[in-house]
Amino acid sequence: MTALSLGERLFIQGGIAQDLRADGRGRLDYRTLYVETGVIPQANGSARVRFGGTDVIASAKAEIGRPTLLQPDKGKVSTHVDCSSTAAPMFEGRGGEELSSELSIALQRCLLGGKSGAGAGIDLSSLIIVEGKVCWDLYIECLVVSSDGNLLDALGAAIKAALSNTGIPRVQVAADAASEEQPEVDISDEEFLQFDTSSVPVIVTLTKVGRHYIVDATPEEESQMSSAVSVSVNRKGHICGLTKRGGAGLDPSVILDMISVAKHVSEQLLTKLDSEISAAESREEDK
Repeated sequence: MTALSLGERLFIQGGIAQDLRADGRGRLDYRTLYVETGVIPQANGSARVRFGGTDVIASAKAEIGRPTLLQPDKGKVSTHVDCSSTAAPMFEGRGGEELSSELSIALQRCLLGGKSGAGAGIDLSSLIIVEGKVCWDLYIECLVVSSDGNLLDALGAAIKAALSNTGIPRVQVAADAASEEQPEVDISDEEFLQFDTSSVPVIVTLTKVGRHYIVDATPEEESQMSSAVSVSVNRKGHICGLTKRGGAGLDPSVILDMISVAKHVSEQLLTKLDSEISAAESREEDK
C-alpha cells in the first residue's frame, strides 16, 4: 500500500466526495487507454494495454489437448499472471508471487465463471475438435510490466485484445480412426480461424472510498479503499463473474448498485477498447 500523510488522505477522500479526483477525473472516468496488438510473434495472439502508468501484456497460445471426463464437450483455458519484479517495489521477493496468484485466480473467476462453465465469458465449447477426444487447450499468459493501480481491469482488457488478435489453426481430423481410438489430427500452418470474442467480457473494478466508489483507481486511491468489487460484463450486459477484495463487508443493496454501475461503465469501456483494438490492428497491418 502507498503510504500517505493525513493531508494527502483527506485531499483524496475529499476530491472523491466532490467527484473531482486528484488527477482531474470524475469518479467513473478511466485514464487514457492505449492498445498494441501482435507484440509476441510466437503466440497465437497477443496485446499490450496501458491504463495511465499501468502497463500489462497478455498472450494466448493454443495447443492440442484432451477434454476432461466431466466436460467432454468443452476445451480448456488456463490463465497465469506474472508480476515483473521491476514493476513496483512491492513485487520484489514474495510480494510479486502472492499478487500473481491472487490476480490469476481473480481472472479465472471473471472470465470462466463457475466450475461448471456456466456464465463463462470464453465459450469453452468452441475449443472442442472431437467431443470427448480432442480439444484446444488455450493458455493465457499475462505479464505486469508496470503497476500504477487497477491491475485487474488492465489485465482483462489485455486478454480481450489478445484474443481479438488470436488465430486458431484449422484442423483436419482423420476419418478412418476407429471410434474408440484417439483420432489423428492435421494442424494447418497456413489457415487460421479468428477467435470469437463476442462474449468475452471486460472487467470493471469499483473501488469504495468513503461512501463513494470509483473506477480505474490509482495506487494512492487504492490505499484509501475499504473494499473493491470487480465485475466482468460482456457486450450483452451479462455478468460473467464477480470477485471482491478488502476486509470491509458490503450491504447486498450496495453490491447490486455497484453491479448496475459496472454494467453502465462497461459499455463505455467496451466502445473505447473496440476502437483502440481496431486502431492497433491497423497499425500492425501497416508494418
